[in-house]
Amino acid sequence: MSALTFQGQPMYKPSLWPVSIKGVALDPRERVLLLHNERGEWELPGGRLEIGPAGNGSAPADGSPDAALEREVAEESGWTVKAGPLLDGGTWIYEPIPGRRVLIVTYGCTVLSPDRVPVLSHEHKEIGLFHRHEVDDLTMPEGYKQSIAAWYDHPGR
Repeated sequence: MSALTFQGQPMYKPSLWPVSIKGVALDPRERVLLLHNERGEWELPGGRLEIGPAGNGSAPADGSPDAALEREVAEESGWTVKAGPLLDGGTWIYEPIPGRRVLIVTYGCTVLSPDRVPVLSHEHKEIGLFHRHEVDDLTMPEGYKQSIAAWYDHPGR
């Protein structure tokens, strides 16, 4: 870690962690929505919080993590969702490439457009709907599998 200095004295440099907000969304047949990425893995829909133009971003800033998730799911699949509870075990650290760590925060989602067929966006290679028993055999990080199981098992879902 390189040190910043102020008047010749070292200053603390905070570490910056990318945060990715993800959602578990089920269709009326109880299939989970998953996206296939460029690393050859299946993942949950979602993405980073937009920081807005003041933070050198091009999109308006997200007002909250759940609003960011609702926006991302719509962009990536065409589905309208309502972000629900944070999932037990749904906050975890993932290292998609060596040296690049991301904090994953996962919500359960209620699909508000259950009759809409999900549409693949330009951000992913493939889109799919999978039954619970199919998830274990997919190439995806264990944290996503645990989050999916937590939403299937969530009371009052």
